[in-house]
Amino acid sequence: MENKEYLDIFRKTGALMEGHFVLTSGRHSSSYFQCAKVLQYPKYLNLFSKTISDHFKTLNINTVISPAVGGIVIGTRVGGDLDKKTIFAEREDGNMILRRGFSITPGEKILVVEDVITTGGSVKEVMQAVEELGGEVVGVGIIVDRSNGNVILHENQFSIVKLEVQSFDENEIPEDLAKIPIEKPGSRSLKS
Repeated sequence: MENKEYLDIFRKTGALMEGHFVLTSGRHSSSYFQCAKVLQYPKYLNLFSKTISDHFKTLNINTVISPAVGGIVIGTRVGGDLDKKTIFAEREDGNMILRRGFSITPGEKILVVEDVITTGGSVKEVMQAVEELGGEVVGVGIIVDRSNGNVILHENQFSIVKLEVQSFDENEIPEDLAKIPIEKPGSRSLKS
């Protein structure tokens, strides 16, 4: 499938939203991908999961990890497709950590799966947590790369959709965007 076909799926399911958004990265944008809206439909969850898992199926992977909250659904499904242990990292006191009894052993081969990246900050934090525990990140799978491939998180990085979606620092917001009320749909501010 081409980017356009994937974008049609996002639009049809209401997952691609237009307005004035503050992204998880803190940057402002006129569009927002709410992947949970598309992933609630099994046929699309299966499509995206199979596309990511097929890309990485020949790798030696022990575990799939995702950042909470956005990456959990796709990460869990990819882990199921690959028949691998599946865990997630979540924020505690502003840091991405493993909780809930999840663990990584030294040398464990880890695939990181995320729904959307703009700057890749959450994925970088998960990768750092994995490495601090002695795990080895062997790949990064993403549904939507809003940087159009400009953010390279790993040498073995794969995204289903690559787009260049403009985002702006809070001090550089264009006048027409500044006139629209701000929405902040991301999960970074959720309390655990």
